[in-house]
Amino acid sequence: MPLKVLALVLPLSLDTFAVSAALGVGGLDRRQRLRLSLVLALFEGGMPVVGVLLGAAVAEALGSWADLAAAALLTALGLWMVFHDDGGEGSLARAGALGLLSAGLSVSVDELAIGFAVGLLRLPLAWVTVLIAGQAFVVSQLGLRLGNAAGSRLREWAERAAGLTLIAIGLTLLVLGFL
Repeated sequence: MPLKVLALVLPLSLDTFAVSAALGVGGLDRRQRLRLSLVLALFEGGMPVVGVLLGAAVAEALGSWADLAAAALLTALGLWMVFHDDGGEGSLARAGALGLLSAGLSVSVDELAIGFAVGLLRLPLAWVTVLIAGQAFVVSQLGLRLGNAAGSRLREWAERAAGLTLIAIGLTLLVLGFL
């Protein structure tokens, strides 16, 4: 089970890094970086809880099909991350409270889907939430600091790598579900 948890959490760190790097391109000061990292950690830690609650209810209804549904969801999320271009997040970090909320919501949609998959797979909510929130804070700090220097190429690579990883996890779960 710890391997499944890490397999779900690690791709999120790449996505968080990608978004943070994009936001960091605008050159945020230390206070802005800390505030943004805390908001991202709060949203990314909270959304899986909502997703788990939804996923657990659906898992109960789906029964033995829950693992296949989780695999399909992770594969779809990975495809979305690979092919979706969300461009232009850099201005969100400077837009005050509304910008911070927008950044938090835009980044945490992935975590909602991951939480849903966690519920379907019946993984431990507390452990997953702590790992997601912790990685969000650490990786967003790193991304914000490096974003100014690295620019958009690094952001695009990290987001696509996260999507490809989720596709691989989803397809692996799908194959294992049929064995």
